[in-house]
Amino acid sequence: MHSRMLRFFLSFAFWFGLCGFARAAPVLFPAVSGDTTAPVLVVYSSLDEPLARPMIVGFQKANPDVAVRYEDMLTGEIYDRIVKETDAGQKTADFAFSSAMDLQVKLSNDGYAQRSDLPMSSRWPAWANWRNTAYALTFEPAVFVYHKPSFATERPPATRAEFVEYLKRQGSDVFGRIGTYDIERSGVGFLFMARDQEQFGDIWSVIQAMGAAGVKLYSTSQAILERVADGRFVLGYNILGSYAADWASRHPDVGIVLPKDYTVVMSRIGLVPQAAASPDLGRRYLEFFMSKEGQTIMARELQIPAVSPEVAGENTANTMQEMLGGQLKPVPVSPGLMVYLDQVKRARLIARWNEVLRLQ
Repeated sequence: MHSRMLRFFLSFAFWFGLCGFARAAPVLFPAVSGDTTAPVLVVYSSLDEPLARPMIVGFQKANPDVAVRYEDMLTGEIYDRIVKETDAGQKTADFAFSSAMDLQVKLSNDGYAQRSDLPMSSRWPAWANWRNTAYALTFEPAVFVYHKPSFATERPPATRAEFVEYLKRQGSDVFGRIGTYDIERSGVGFLFMARDQEQFGDIWSVIQAMGAAGVKLYSTSQAILERVADGRFVLGYNILGSYAADWASRHPDVGIVLPKDYTVVMSRIGLVPQAAASPDLGRRYLEFFMSKEGQTIMARELQIPAVSPEVAGENTANTMQEMLGGQLKPVPVSPGLMVYLDQVKRARLIARWNEVLRLQ
């Protein structure tokens, strides 16, 4: 893998590596001005507070008259609290930042988010902006992983067609040594499978080939990566690059490939809730998030690739697009994401997945 791209993933690894920690109590950042009566910006976020701190510090440096109450919670909790508080006629967070793309878009589509027309709105990538209400603020790809010693005499598959050809050619030699997410238990696994179905017309041949190869299903990246690292598995399909890079940095036998036919890219979404107590503060925070300064902090201090077209340097979506071009397929911020929440469609996709995996 390209050395610059590896640095991207090592950046992801640090960020995601902390996301399994227990959720902390709300943290109050007093106004830098020292004004104890300063207005308070309330943030609901799935990003751990230690990682969010540089962004908050940067925001308060530009807005010394604002205190920040940061509430670190799970993605489902963010959605549930905003809906519950809004429906009860109460005030809710001024800004919500979450990795649950589908739930964030549902908030926007169902009227729980308000429009935020900001200086960068017109310049934000079209795929990353839903009607100026929900904005993608990060850029995070998914990968194939492989056991390097198992590919000492040949290169690992770099496309889905090559993946299928390899499984068929190796036959019993790799039976039971392939891993991927269980889409019934893994939200990210389901998202990736749904995107595969949209992007690749022959995706079911890939699933069938994995089924014939005795694929093992897991709800976590770690379960797959530890088996790739010690050689029990030769390949892992559609694994979050953050976790893969973390394992690659500590286990030299783990290799990473960005699929050359297409690479799915996920994002974290920010929005201002409709029932925000101080929507003006929420918009100020979102504006800072989208500004050159905010996106630079994200790229350089948080080491999370930025979306902004104004931010130069390695950790940006623009740089990744320049390096990989049309290979990258970001998940658009649009109502299309809500298909992943439709229980009938979800059940239908899972049923076909299970059926095809059983076809030998």
